[in-house]
This record gives sequence, structure tokens and C-alpha cells, in this order.
Amino acid sequence: MKPASPRSEKAIRAASAQRAAEALGPRPRRGAPDETRSRLLASAAEEFEQHGYFGTDSNRIARAAGYAPGTFYKHFVDKRAAFLAVYEAWIAREWDGVAALARTCRVEDLAARIGEHVIAQHREWSGFRASLRALLVLEPDIRRAHRASRGRQLAMMQRLGLHGRAENAALLLAVERMADAIADGELEALGVSDEDARAQLVAHIAVRLASR
Repeated sequence: MKPASPRSEKAIRAASAQRAAEALGPRPRRGAPDETRSRLLASAAEEFEQHGYFGTDSNRIARAAGYAPGTFYKHFVDKRAAFLAVYEAWIAREWDGVAALARTCRVEDLAARIGEHVIAQHREWSGFRASLRALLVLEPDIRRAHRASRGRQLAMMQRLGLHGRAENAALLLAVERMADAIADGELEALGVSDEDARAQLVAHIAVRLASR
């Protein structure tokens, strides 16, 4: 496969960042004080996806949302707080999608549909998640928030009828890691096609769902 040019990679990243911001919902109109935070959150999502955590700052986030830099600090203590807020919004979106599929899909289709949804989420937010993985190594506060979030995700799995904390934790970590690897092209680099990689991820989910 011919590698993408730097220009096309930049365009792809920009489009992904735009989709990530839109995934948080449409930006409220400027001038609605109670929704300023939502605009800043959408702007932060786009900045983190396109430029990475270390490639942007609170001033850029505020300006991209249409505000003066000082407005940022009325809603977030610092850039790290904005990053964590975007992460929580991402988790909520991913699990809202899983819950909706669990309510509406036929049992025989559920594992495949969940797999497609998770992979799509990880692809759409691949830049953001790359920053997340780096921050988990560097920032104790991010690690604590991430672990707390995983605890909430385990509770969500239990509400979906999946019991057994050890089994749920193993599935959560396996699916998360595989989805990141698919999104980042790691498995493709090992000669594993997207189709085969997706099939392996879906198989993990299907085995666990069969235990309900």
C-alpha cells in the first residue's frame, strides 16, 4: 500500500478531528452563557484529535471556540481538566452506543454490531487516544481518572447482563487494545487484514455475550 502524503495525512487528521468534535453534538450558538462549556468542549475535542494534547493549549482551544482565552478558565482549571472532560464525553458516547445496540439488535447480530461501533469510535478518535496513552504513562491524575472510568465501564457491562468481574475486565482490556491496534494500523503492519482483525475482536465479544 502506498503511504499517504503528509498533505493527505493532514487532511485525514483534520477530517477526523471535525468528526470527533461533531460526535459531542452540535456546537451551541455563541452567546448562550449556559452552553459556553459545550462549545469549549467541542473545540477541545477537535484540537486534541488533530494536534494532540502536547500540540495545543488552552488559548488555542478558546480561540477555536470563538472566545477570548480567559473564558477557558471559567470552565476548566487547565488543559488537563479539559482533556479529561473530553475523555468522559468519549466514554459516554461509546457506551451509549453499546447500550442502544443491546436494546435494538438481534442477539445473533449483537457482537458484530458492537465490534463495528467500537472500532469506528477508536478510528474516529485515534489522535485523541494516542494522547491518552501517552498521558497514562506521564500523569498520575490521568491514570487515576482512567482507572475510575474503567470501574464505571465494568458496572455498565454488568447492567447489560454480563456478570463476572474478572471476565468483564479481561474483555474490556482486550477489546480496547485490539480496537486501538486496528485503528492505528498495527495489525495491518503485521500482515493481518482489517477483516480478519475485526473477526477476532468480534469473536472475543461473542464468547462473552454467550455467557449471559
